[in-house]
Amino acid sequence: MKKVECIIRPAKFEEVKDELAQYNIKGMTVTNVIGCGLQQGKTEVYRGSSYTINLLPKVKIEMVVRDQEVEQIVEIIKKQSYTGEIGDGKIFIYPVEQAIRIRTGESAEDAL
Repeated sequence: MKKVECIIRPAKFEEVKDELAQYNIKGMTVTNVIGCGLQQGKTEVYRGSSYTINLLPKVKIEMVVRDQEVEQIVEIIKKQSYTGEIGDGKIFIYPVEQAIRIRTGESAEDAL
């Protein structure tokens, strides 16, 4: 099992979610986050004062999936999140040692 975690633009979330649902991936945790990377933020003027906003809103999606699903999920996220501009996001993949469904006690891939 692997944990796929991605940080994407909020405007792209629905496209990613809908495409993942078509691939029958429904179990995910979604969090609104703020952060900075190569995008470096932007400078705005408020009441004559200039200030830099360097933490930008993003959406973080986390899901634990079977090893054989990882490649397809990564391709979906890349395709649906792509704008070609700095700030499109990142995808991280981690090994998962164990998963347990609390309600039934199922473990490993059965818990997914």
